[in-house]
Amino acid sequence: MQVRVQQEAFDVGAELAAHRPSGAGAGAEVHFVGNVRDLNDGNEVEVMELEHYPGMTERELERVAREAGERWELLETLVIHRFGPLHPGERIVLVSVWSAHRADAFDACRYIIDTLKTAVPFWKKEALPEGGHRWVAPGAGEGEPVR
Repeated sequence: MQVRVQQEAFDVGAELAAHRPSGAGAGAEVHFVGNVRDLNDGNEVEVMELEHYPGMTERELERVAREAGERWELLETLVIHRFGPLHPGERIVLVSVWSAHRADAFDACRYIIDTLKTAVPFWKKEALPEGGHRWVAPGAGEGEPVR
C-alpha cells in the first residue's frame, strides 16, 4: 500500500508501472483518475485551490486504504492526491487497486474514492472568472457512496 499527498503532477502510466504487483496473481486492476473540471454547478472554474491538513491527511488516507484492504482481497493499493492551485484538465487524484478478482477491485476502488471525498481533510476553493471564489462542500455532486 502506498499513499502520497503532493503538489507535483504525476504520470499515471509511470505510477501504474511502478506499483503493479509482480507475478500473475492480479487478475484485475481498477483505476480512478480525478481531474479538475472547467465547469461546476453551471459556473466556469479558472483555478481550484486544494488545501489539506499535513500529517493528518496522510494518516486518514492510509486509514481508508487499510480499511479497503480489510474489507476486500487486495494485492496492492496506490492513492496519490495533489494539493495547491490546479487548473482545469489537471489531474487531482489517482486511486488504483489490484486484486485477483474484479468485484473486489471495483468495490475497493469506489470505496476509497467515495470515502476520501467525504472523510479525508481536503478543502476545495474554486476561483471564478468574475473574480470571486467559493468553497466546495465535501463530496458535492456525487452519487451514493459504496458502504
